[in-house]
Amino acid sequence: MSIGDICNRDVVVVERDATIQEAARLMRDHHVGDLVVLRGGGVKEPVGILTDRDIVVEVLGEGIAAEAVTVGDIMSDKLLIGREEDELWDALQRMRIAGVRRLPVVDRHGALQGILTLDDVIELLAEELAQAAKLVAREQAVEAGGRSGG
Repeated sequence: MSIGDICNRDVVVVERDATIQEAARLMRDHHVGDLVVLRGGGVKEPVGILTDRDIVVEVLGEGIAAEAVTVGDIMSDKLLIGREEDELWDALQRMRIAGVRRLPVVDRHGALQGILTLDDVIELLAEELAQAAKLVAREQAVEAGGRSGG
């Protein structure tokens, strides 16, 4: 399964010159904990990521006024990026090694197409495990029915 098949295509983005106050408002309005930072000028190339934790630790924790700081000042710019065709397990391995929970997903031209989050993967795995559990329960019921009917 490729990450392009399961990534969230509804990504909330911001440019690096936006204020932290603007970024926090975007997070609140869209109910997300991260923003993918795009290169300015309408290019959909991801250059960083900003999380709600970044805002708390780097701005609020330091007592800095949110309107005095831009996204580019505190965003994580050592960005791990996945390509749509990357296999899920390979992407998860790269995320684990890098210690990141979010992976912007780009097309072959480097344009943002989505984001893969650890939360999304856990949800997918939980759904798959639930389906497997239903199969086991059904199989047990069929086997029990066959024994009692004979």
